[in-house]
Amino acid sequence: MEVAVRIHNGRVVCERCVLADTALARMRGLLGRRSLPSGEGILLRPASSVHTAFMRFSIDAVFLDREGRVLKIARELRPWKTAGRRRAKAVLELPAGEADRRGIEVGERLVEDAHA
Repeated sequence: MEVAVRIHNGRVVCERCVLADTALARMRGLLGRRSLPSGEGILLRPASSVHTAFMRFSIDAVFLDREGRVLKIARELRPWKTAGRRRAKAVLELPAGEADRRGIEVGERLVEDAHA
């Protein structure tokens, strides 16, 4: 399923975001992709940590609580690294630098909209 993710005030932060809410989808994640274009991402749920093993590019990882509030942003997470946040219930993976370009800040609330 694909969703759009936006900040609660309506500003979109990910136009084409794949929802990975099964164990298999979370395990596969972004593996096998050569890049992640601006506007795309993956929302891992449930998740409190991520790894970039076997990945070919850096990402931003946005850690969210159960209400979608941003707890932490791991910026420019390079291949073969890990990041996590206690109490996180979901992680939004975006292209490296996208969190800053889209103005995502700790404490903001993100919401998802299902595509029609």
